[in-house]
Amino acid sequence: MIKVDQRKKRLFLHAGFVVLLAFFCTGIQAQTAAVNPFPPTPNPDRIVLNVTGDPSTSIAVNWRTCDTVREGFLEIMPVTADPRAVDKASRKQAKSEAFKFEDIAANYHSVTVSGLRPKTLYMYRVGQGAHWSEWFHTRTAGKSGDKLSFIYLGDVQAGIKTLWPRVIRDAYAKMPDANLILYAGDIVNRGNSDLEWGELFYGGSFIHSTIPGMHSPGNHEYARTGDTLSAFWRPQFTLPENGPEGLKETCYFTDVQGMRFISINSYRVEESDKDLQKQKVWVDSLLRNNPNPWTAVVFHHPFYSIRPTRDNVRMRSTFKPLFDKYKVDIVLQGHDHAYARGMQKIEGATKDEKSGAVYILSVSGPKMSSKFEGNWMDVSASYTQLFQLVTVEGNTLHYKSYTAAGELYDAFDLVKQKGKPNKLVEQKPNNK
Repeated sequence: MIKVDQRKKRLFLHAGFVVLLAFFCTGIQAQTAAVNPFPPTPNPDRIVLNVTGDPSTSIAVNWRTCDTVREGFLEIMPVTADPRAVDKASRKQAKSEAFKFEDIAANYHSVTVSGLRPKTLYMYRVGQGAHWSEWFHTRTAGKSGDKLSFIYLGDVQAGIKTLWPRVIRDAYAKMPDANLILYAGDIVNRGNSDLEWGELFYGGSFIHSTIPGMHSPGNHEYARTGDTLSAFWRPQFTLPENGPEGLKETCYFTDVQGMRFISINSYRVEESDKDLQKQKVWVDSLLRNNPNPWTAVVFHHPFYSIRPTRDNVRMRSTFKPLFDKYKVDIVLQGHDHAYARGMQKIEGATKDEKSGAVYILSVSGPKMSSKFEGNWMDVSASYTQLFQLVTVEGNTLHYKSYTAAGELYDAFDLVKQKGKPNKLVEQKPNNK
């Protein structure tokens, strides 16, 4: 009887120790998570597909691992339903770079695959050894004249893990076959915050890995004291290096199915005369030598503001004459944390003739502005999270802006007219 009681006592003490150890370990994990809820591990994370100079024949992929994983690979092949066929996927070794910033130590890996077939659905995965991602599907772009679809998002910046994910997920649900996603700057609030970038990739999840992203920087992608671009920007994105010297991967362009997309670094325009001039010359050349029937430009600081304390004169006076001269079609912006769109008079015109370009600013995150001014707006909204879906078919651009509740808020068609400015046909809901 005594032996049995002693055994029970030992079992009780052992169980207590296990509970205490579990509690201690849980506490340590909670403490670690509070410091960094998105630590790098041997498994690939933050997998992002980027636009390339020719999205019809190439893809560019970036991902992250812990610093002990010093190499990575991408495997790719045309999509097949036969799971045995993955053994035949082509493999390409990544460029792997050590990354150390503050208390973050990781390796970033990047691969650009060229020589792909246009308008073809591919499957790919990334990783090495026993640590691989799932297989993702992505489609290469087609030729000029094919139907084009893309998503446009204004500032994310706040509520990145809480209120923003519903926006990108609803946009994806409504347009899963988008050719690309455009971000108009202030993607995070603090450009050097690993936490906020982690929240962004958490919020967008696999969407970042399946639709190429066209990321344009805002002022919050720069250090608040100085002119230094986010330490995370170039390691985690591989964007076209076809922009001006010193501004590559923030200024760049890509041609997709008959539309030229141009990213301007508006922060550097506002901050530097030298960078303003570089971009002016570069944009003039891109617009002058544009073989595409359509042109979209994305940047952060809007030509026309809704905020009484803001007026981005340098951006407007530098680039609007070029946009008018070369007949840019749509200008996508952020910064003001609200929604507005309108058309403007042609620069220097003797009569009140609109240029045919539509100027839009939008916001996808929950940080909002309440002050409005300006007679340039045909449609506006405050305290409303939105996302925009755009399709181009032939001579018509179809534009729709939806709220985070999935309701259509604004819509129009932009129709090309030979020898005349574009014609805007309102399609917005009757109550707007």
